Amino acid sequence: MYPAEIVRPMKDELTNIGFEELLSVEAVDDSLSKSGTTLVVVNSICGCAAANARPAVRMSLGNQNIPDNLVTVFAGVDREATDAARAKMIPFPPSSPSLALFKDGELVHMIERHHIEGRTADMIAENLTEAYNEFCS
Repeated sequence: MYPAEIVRPMKDELTNIGFEELLSVEAVDDSLSKSGTTLVVVNSICGCAAANARPAVRMSLGNQNIPDNLVTVFAGVDREATDAARAKMIPFPPSSPSLALFKDGELVHMIERHHIEGRTADMIAENLTEAYNEFCS
């Protein structure tokens, strides 16, 4: 587990733009059972989250179509909530960071860590906006 004071700025980077921080299994279950679309960001302390994933998510929200709900869990910190979110992302193996789009509780688009590493934030944002245009219209 990482100390709260170290991860707070990384959490704030998402919560300050409208993401709800999920801290329990119940919160994950409630969020992912909502109708409409939900973007789940499995946040991380790693460099690819800071350089690529979080900036890409921020950029993607400038798209005309965006998810109805924005939520986040933090890997290595909020273990139970992260495990609950990852359980909803099966058959994809756990990875952090990762970005998952759900529609009416069903996983419809997944961006795993290996799709984040080595790609620019612009490329990842484009991937997200294409998914938003398909599922969030």
